[in-house]
Amino acid sequence: MAGTAGAAVAAARHDGMLGGPPQTFTGAVPWQEGAADAPPGVSGTDFIFFTSAERAFIEAAVDRLIPPDPVGPGAVEAGVPFFLDHQLAGQFGQGQHYFLAGPWSKGTPQQGYQSRFSPAQLYRAAIPAIEKYVAATFNGAAFSKLAAADQDKVLKGLESGAINLDGGVDSATFFAMLLQNTREGYLSDPIYGGNKDMAAWKMIGFPGAHYDYKEWVTRHGERVPYPPVGFKGRPGWTER
Repeated sequence: MAGTAGAAVAAARHDGMLGGPPQTFTGAVPWQEGAADAPPGVSGTDFIFFTSAERAFIEAAVDRLIPPDPVGPGAVEAGVPFFLDHQLAGQFGQGQHYFLAGPWSKGTPQQGYQSRFSPAQLYRAAIPAIEKYVAATFNGAAFSKLAAADQDKVLKGLESGAINLDGGVDSATFFAMLLQNTREGYLSDPIYGGNKDMAAWKMIGFPGAHYDYKEWVTRHGERVPYPPVGFKGRPGWTER
């Protein structure tokens, strides 16, 4: 794009940024309606990635990571398992933005994700490996049937890496991804399937996707007195 300051007419060359052929514009650069619309949302209620056994594990695990209490909803109530299911069935699960080629020597925490598994493959390999460990340790029980204290014990063992899993799964790597994805589903815009009814935003006082917050930039520590709104708005929503 090129222009001259103070010129009444500006010319710009558009080199196919939106997928079309190069074009030359004379005058103002055209505004394209809908270019900043909300991303496509998750619809329906069906699980499309997790098997019934995987779903049972996920629901039990994430509800221990963020359990329900009087302050706010737990992860299951907020729709985190549904969020995870649809994320793993899509581009994130395929590892679209991950480098998955070898070598696969164990890296350092500073090097980020180091695995031959895409996120979907990691979940699919880790869950049965964890269930195998749980069954061997707790007399054949499934993780979802354990007492909360025992579930916490297993999760802490995964977090520390003390639990060795079959199938080439690093337990600490899986736990770190599960915890991060649980946080994302709990606090993300509801358009992605989690944070049901914006309950997590309401809990922390986050107003969400309002048009702008310029009037609040210098008002540190003040509560923004607007109810939360997502990318798709909310019932009765009008922009301020």
